[in-house]
Amino acid sequence: MTESTGRTGTEGQGGTAVAEEPAGGPMVRVEDLHRSYGSGAGAVHALRGVSFEVPRGELVALKGRSGSGKTTLLNLLGGLDSPDGGRITVDGTDLAGLGENGLLELRRDRIGFIFQSFGLIPILTAAENVGVPMRLRKADPREREERVALLLSLVGLADHAAQRPGELSGGQQQRVAIARALANRPALLIADEPTGQLDAETGLAVMELLRAVVRSEGVTALVATHDPQLLGLADRVLELSDGHIVEHA
Repeated sequence: MTESTGRTGTEGQGGTAVAEEPAGGPMVRVEDLHRSYGSGAGAVHALRGVSFEVPRGELVALKGRSGSGKTTLLNLLGGLDSPDGGRITVDGTDLAGLGENGLLELRRDRIGFIFQSFGLIPILTAAENVGVPMRLRKADPREREERVALLLSLVGLADHAAQRPGELSGGQQQRVAIARALANRPALLIADEPTGQLDAETGLAVMELLRAVVRSEGVTALVATHDPQLLGLADRVLELSDGHIVEHA
């Protein structure tokens, strides 16, 4: 349904119309976001009125010391948590209008997650790990095999497809995790300290790979990191301090 404002509507859980913005707007729009844990004098205010936009096709780094709110913000953007106040729009969709099924579909089809701990399934090969999201989507087996081969080649692991995580280095495991995050052609990549378990040289190589992936796959990436060397590879840097955005570079 097209409204007079130029926005389109989709159906959320329970038949509620979910407003979508026209194509071509920012990939991420955050408006006056608040999130607290606990109550009363002991409440922890993780986010205090955070607002920013992430244009499509950019690699944006999110920096800040431990406890600054980075992980909280990424969890909210990925639909893994809900804010106390404010608005989040991802790829034109207002997350507040989505029910649980809508959020599951968003995470499955439009957002790719990369974590510090890799999160690979030990008994599966590299190729099988990359293919898991497509199996969940019930993709055609031939399409799945072709996509897995392409992605392993993209991350430089075409010769390691049959190896299991325990047979790979930390850097190689993170490359598999990146390939898996790209399996369903997401519009947005969310990476929480993806180089935190890697040495400096390997971490830099992984960050350079993420930058190359943003260009080649046409995705947008928001990467939390505290490494100054890695921050230099981002198109833009946002700094979080005590729940506030304090710097746009």
